Amino acid sequence: MAHSNVKPCFPITVETAIFTLFQRDLKVCLFQCDQPPFVGDWMLPSVTPAETESLDDAAQRCIYSIIGNSGDSESDPFFQQLYTFGAPDRDPRGRTISVAYFALVAKDRLPDHMLDGADMPVMWHSAYNPPPLAFDHGDILSYALTRLRYKIEYSAVAFQLMPEEFTLRELQDAYMIILNDQKLDKANFRKKIREANILEPSNRFRETGGRPANLFRFRKDAKLEIKTRRFFP
Repeated sequence: MAHSNVKPCFPITVETAIFTLFQRDLKVCLFQCDQPPFVGDWMLPSVTPAETESLDDAAQRCIYSIIGNSGDSESDPFFQQLYTFGAPDRDPRGRTISVAYFALVAKDRLPDHMLDGADMPVMWHSAYNPPPLAFDHGDILSYALTRLRYKIEYSAVAFQLMPEEFTLRELQDAYMIILNDQKLDKANFRKKIREANILEPSNRFRETGGRPANLFRFRKDAKLEIKTRRFFP
């Protein structure tokens, strides 16, 4: 069988599913598409890598274009490559290849004007109930959610979505939202978190209308730990 010596050249893009937590929901960052045949649908943030730019650097640039660059490496959002999407019909305008990433950003890391959504080209939508998505971005989002749920069950990446200090109740709420599971047992959750040894008390309290709640923070080295046993169930 003859093979052509012509090497195909397809556009490559980097799509990033950027997640945050607020309004008691897991939110994903979306833009409204202005490209036919998907005008009015929504899409994940996307960039085209520069010729001398790595895929990771392109993904980071994509994230910073949304949330800004604080200049503090310790506050850099967690992001990770997901998968390469290259179905021949993923873009009806022509063959393209997308390298997908997901990122986790704490609400406190977002500029205030991004949270109200007023007159913004980007909006935060429920990750579990998104509007119609362009291209194959629904598949990318679904894959990103699966990876996120896996990651928080086996590692300590959930702290990337939390404020600097939080109560155990707030942490449990975050896990329930991300796992889309409202049945996490309080006693078992706290036992698992305690055994994981990823928290430390901040020696501060929050008034909750009743007994003051202890505030905790993740240990500085917790993000370097990968747990070999599953947190939940």
